[in-house]
Amino acid sequence: MKRVLSVQDITCVGKCSLTVALPVISAMGVELSVIPTALLSCHTAFSDFTFCDLSDQITPITEMLKCQHIGFDAVYTGYLGSVKQIELVKKIADDFRTEKNCIVVDPAMADFGRLYKGFNQPFADCMAELCTKADIILPNITEACYLLNIPYIGENYTRSDIQQILIKLSEQGCPYCVLTGVSFSQDTLGIMAYDRLNHRFFEYYSEKLPESFHGTGDVFASAFVGALMRDISRENALQIAVDFTLDCIRATLDNPHSRWYGVDFETALPDLIRRIRKIST
Repeated sequence: MKRVLSVQDITCVGKCSLTVALPVISAMGVELSVIPTALLSCHTAFSDFTFCDLSDQITPITEMLKCQHIGFDAVYTGYLGSVKQIELVKKIADDFRTEKNCIVVDPAMADFGRLYKGFNQPFADCMAELCTKADIILPNITEACYLLNIPYIGENYTRSDIQQILIKLSEQGCPYCVLTGVSFSQDTLGIMAYDRLNHRFFEYYSEKLPESFHGTGDVFASAFVGALMRDISRENALQIAVDFTLDCIRATLDNPHSRWYGVDFETALPDLIRRIRKIST
């Protein structure tokens, strides 16, 4: 069984970060180990929450894993709360990199044209440095603009605009860049990727629903990493992640309280498992 190390926060209530990554990746038949960066009582869309910074635990945990000679088939990073944490994760990427494993960075820091509360451009610049250590990055369009330190392109972009952003991201150092939340019509939503080593674009779209929900980026990234670890190609893994995210949103539409709570990914897991088994056999 392959093993993934995920470095991001854990939230006691609310579906995001490790509370999504753990069940999704585990259900796909992949072991998930974690280095939690913070402990939250509930995610930040709630009106009130507690927050415990675990930055001082990251290095001791990392050193213990190294002393025990524990290796990982992938390192997958998500939301990081400070420049200090990014610097620590850059070292983790160096410490656990091998010739055969994969570093996947989801630079979860912005959406809808704005950085998340508490972040600024220097934080985004530091995240861009982490992305140079990755084999695959998964930013949305807003995050990509901040990684490049360019103005947000808004919603009226062209296919050429997206391709140029992907090329510029790859020029920063990551060989395989994926933009999420890409849409060229009112009815479709998906991803576009750029493989710098083969000079090839890939895109995949599914149905665009009229609702958006908290935590779907974590759902997408977790499904993608899990599929990769089942020896599924990057392109097929991206398709699986897009379709699974859509299935999760569909399963949630009848729940009026889920917009801020998170998607009901649990009900979509059986179909995801069947899809993985079908492709893997």
